[in-house]
Amino acid sequence: MPVLCLASLWPGLLGAQVPAARPAAAAPAASAPAASRLGQVVVAGTVPDESTRQAILARVRELYGNDRVVDQLGVGNLVAPPNWSQHVQRALHPDLKQVSRGQLSIQGNVLEIKGEVSNEAQRQQVLSQIATQLNNPTYTVRNSLRVSAAGQEVVDAALANRIVEFEPSSATLTATGQAVLDQLAPVLLQLSGRKFEVIGHTDALGARAANVALSAARAETVKAYLAKKGVPEANITTSGVGPDRPVADNNLAEGRARNRRIEFRVSQ
Repeated sequence: MPVLCLASLWPGLLGAQVPAARPAAAAPAASAPAASRLGQVVVAGTVPDESTRQAILARVRELYGNDRVVDQLGVGNLVAPPNWSQHVQRALHPDLKQVSRGQLSIQGNVLEIKGEVSNEAQRQQVLSQIATQLNNPTYTVRNSLRVSAAGQEVVDAALANRIVEFEPSSATLTATGQAVLDQLAPVLLQLSGRKFEVIGHTDALGARAANVALSAARAETVKAYLAKKGVPEANITTSGVGPDRPVADNNLAEGRARNRRIEFRVSQ
């Protein structure tokens, strides 16, 4: 079954992605774009034939610009639902660019959209546009969009796209990683009453299970470090998703470095 997944961590951009032989939205080794350059879109995974591949790439390039698109999209011996390529292209609507930190995944005839929008009206607009463009009762749309929590922009600005670094294959923070958290902690303390989710990510090298465990351990390390800086532990939840939500090309050293990251979300 072909799968298309679009995703991005950067505000105002929903990137593109197609996992190969993986579950939909969070296809390991292929999920969220925005590699080494702000706004970069990674298109990855497996589709049934070359014409479908070219059509999807052309649509993504039309939406985001040729210079932003990184092609990691492959072709496999897959059986697609009737007119799958056409439905996918219609679902790739400009309104998706209103979604940040998001994923749009299409596995067969099941579409799921995740991420954040600025307000409820925008959320309804994006969902309505997808349903209108698909216009097919055999397709199911799963809605996981949410309205951005107040304070997320402040956290993003404090991080300034910097990576919380760890020692290789370890949950030990580097001095650089500690410095980033030292600057972030006062910002979190200013957001009184807010709750935060710390999400660990890894690159795609090595076994997935080990990477998921490592990403969870790194998130716990960050939680403990922030707690020492005065951020209440009760306000921080953690999770680790391993390599499932890359923001860059795992075939490149620079891309893998960006994928090894900690993500902060204001959840309340």
